[in-house]
Amino acid sequence: MTEHNASCDSRTTAAAAPTGNLVEVRNLHFRLGTRTIYSGVDIDIARGRITAIMGPSGTGKTTLLRLISGQWRAKSGTVLFDGHNVAKLSQRRLFAERKRMGMLFQSGALLTDLSVYDNVAFPLREHTKLPEQLIRDIVLMKLEAVGLRGARDLAPAQLSGGMARRVALARAIALDPEMIMYDEPFAGQDPISMGVLLRLIRRLNDILGLTSIVVSHDVKETLGIADYVYVISDGEVVDHGTPDDIRHSASEWVQQFITASADGPVPFHYADTPYDADLLGEGRQ
Repeated sequence: MTEHNASCDSRTTAAAAPTGNLVEVRNLHFRLGTRTIYSGVDIDIARGRITAIMGPSGTGKTTLLRLISGQWRAKSGTVLFDGHNVAKLSQRRLFAERKRMGMLFQSGALLTDLSVYDNVAFPLREHTKLPEQLIRDIVLMKLEAVGLRGARDLAPAQLSGGMARRVALARAIALDPEMIMYDEPFAGQDPISMGVLLRLIRRLNDILGLTSIVVSHDVKETLGIADYVYVISDGEVVDHGTPDDIRHSASEWVQQFITASADGPVPFHYADTPYDADLLGEGRQ
């Protein structure tokens, strides 16, 4: 199957996904110390779709995942997960809701003292009372889904970066979550590993009926698999729409971001006195 046909097939599957939003962010304001991260942001994460959150490094993309999962709590505005205000959930209820969420950390975050098999089995052993034989079947099924059943006995140190990310993905889907959050899944990946991850994210989302949030600043890869995209900067949503909408955005800032232009609304030169005046000693001393 060609890449084009595979993309078309996945889009057809995604089109049949359930309607409605699994996550709704409304008028979100959030600060870390004196730094404003979000200023009145509204974001919808549609069920059964891949929604991308894009923007430069340091704009709060990972912070949004922490707010959705309840690691941090918004001081103003609301973050709803399946209609429930995450910030107002009791600890017991929050932990229950988190079992419906999977997380693929940027680093993979595999437990270094455990084998590949035991890393994937870990959440099943921690959060269920399933017999070990059934856990074995589930672990092998999840590893098969990411193409690494044959690596079950390897240690994390024996894995390439791409393999480690795939094992982490198998662990993220071990409890059959409704939603998976991907934090910079393509960072540090070679072209082959990146292609594998792209295919896995799209296929797993469609086959399992997942809702996916992909946080990334990798433009080409993210626009290639997302159903809907939000571009954020300086605490605000700069633009949002389908990948095609973003490619043809009227925002000069968005165009600079997706085309990797060195100069534009975000200037190449840091603000200072005029260069000629500085050379003549007429600038700042």
